[in-house]
Amino acid sequence: MLIKQESYTIQSLLEFVQQSVDELLKLNIYESSLSEEEIERRQNKKVMLLSALNNCIFGSKSDKEYVKEFIKELLTKHCNITSYNINTIIHFDKAEFLTVQDKFDILMHVYKKEYGYRALSMLIKKYNLDQLRNCDGMEYFFIDESDINSIYEKETPFLSFEDRYDIIVQRIYSLYKGYNVVDDIIDMQIDGISAGVNGFPKSFIIENKNEYEHIKGVLGKKTARSYESVWIFFQGKSIHLKFLSFGSYDELQRVCQNVYKYDNPGQLSRVDGYKVNRLKDGSRVVVLRPDFCESWCFFIRKFELPDMSLNGLIKDENSQTIIELIKYLVKGNMNIAITGAQGSGKTTLLRAMIEHIYPPYTLRILEMAPELHLRKSFPHRNIVTLQETDMISGQEGLDVLKKTDGAVTIVGEVASDPVAAYMIQTAQVASLFTLFSHHAKRFPDLIMSLRNSLLKTNVFSNERIAEEQIVRVLNFDIHMEKDITGKRYIERITECIPLDINYRMDIDTLDPDERKKLLEEIQYKYYTQMLGGRTYSYKNIIEFDTENNKYVIKDKISDANIKEMKKAMMPEDRELFSQFLDRVWG
Repeated sequence: MLIKQESYTIQSLLEFVQQSVDELLKLNIYESSLSEEEIERRQNKKVMLLSALNNCIFGSKSDKEYVKEFIKELLTKHCNITSYNINTIIHFDKAEFLTVQDKFDILMHVYKKEYGYRALSMLIKKYNLDQLRNCDGMEYFFIDESDINSIYEKETPFLSFEDRYDIIVQRIYSLYKGYNVVDDIIDMQIDGISAGVNGFPKSFIIENKNEYEHIKGVLGKKTARSYESVWIFFQGKSIHLKFLSFGSYDELQRVCQNVYKYDNPGQLSRVDGYKVNRLKDGSRVVVLRPDFCESWCFFIRKFELPDMSLNGLIKDENSQTIIELIKYLVKGNMNIAITGAQGSGKTTLLRAMIEHIYPPYTLRILEMAPELHLRKSFPHRNIVTLQETDMISGQEGLDVLKKTDGAVTIVGEVASDPVAAYMIQTAQVASLFTLFSHHAKRFPDLIMSLRNSLLKTNVFSNERIAEEQIVRVLNFDIHMEKDITGKRYIERITECIPLDINYRMDIDTLDPDERKKLLEEIQYKYYTQMLGGRTYSYKNIIEFDTENNKYVIKDKISDANIKEMKKAMMPEDRELFSQFLDRVWG
């Protein structure tokens, strides 16, 4: 396939690359009159290309670079792209003819040369693009066309011939085997990216054409379609990239159908309308499609942050106290829940806590989809991670983990009743201690949710007994929060205190002497919790003061848990823990 130089466009070059690769892969080189050595060389190259083409769609950066180099080689060999005609493909020398996507691609290329995978983060921070702003009477996070135009004008980036060539090759790759306008963004060091999550779905426009035309007439350009939807998750903030579009519903669908396919997770279909999987780099991928969802959309959640330690995650005034406390809770073999809403940082905190588990302990992890990737962080530790599949439930996974000589059980997310019930049983008998995450908002909600799971799965039939089992297992709850600006923090660390059966009574039925004796034995501020018939009390050890942005010391850890923690610690940690208690609570 030959193209006239004056007809060079991204689309014509894309078609040339597609046709050339197809012809190369179909070519039977053994029918040629080449030498045996040349046949073997070409066959090896063909095998490498086919492998890279298959793997680059899974998020493999090395295979992506190989395919891009092959595209560049094709163009150089057959298209004679020069410093003159390259500007007919993208008008690099005439800013007024550049599209907003052209400008964004150029900015990303220039920043990538200097900052690598931190390019997008540096661009956002430099121009304060992560601030709440008003648009059409609503305050939210967004970056629009005017932002990119303004930044491009300020930067006035200089591009060599090679820079221009690389930008064109990246554009062709993104349309051929990549993820279109988000291909470069997916590689960046951000929290995540989603697409297809706002705007009119294709089905609405087809089924409600008159209504859509009416809305379009009223709103004009504000009637975005779902393929014009790209959002990034950056430092806890959902930012709408309003200037990016996949160009068509079909192109959004193509990306959705490719992005989840690493390691053959099965076919996404109308019957099976969603898939939860991962990219090759470990990022979690969720893809939804009609009829299960109103439109094609995907969500990629990344878990690689620059500093995954407690020191890197927990900031604000008095943060060292809370960091030390969390370390001692882990070293003290406490069963800990990490609660909070989606995106509040539960998984990130859980991974940072694992660093402080004593190295001799074996770790056994169950996840719905791989997120922790602990062997990457701790390659020399004894770690086994199981993942739920279509054929193996989380309940079965936990049952298997009981038989793998595990000292510590970690459940990435307690999201179903069977997993919750098995997790409680495992914490009772099968491991030294357990760490898990949950979406409960308040501490009583956590207990109630776990109690209901035990009842629903018929582990217990009595509410009080089920609740007793939970509160005797659960020691602490670390609750994560994220405010409207995207700031993440630990709202509180709560201690669970099982109550003796003798205290669960209506205090008003006691005579004055008995009442006085009872209130001397237990702290008065908790008695109102017991009047409801609860089998537990709870108190906040540390809280976050949102007005002053600092952590505030509250109640001391109970003597019973201090005793248990010290018993589990190494002698040097035991001494440091005693000093910590004296320093913080006197």
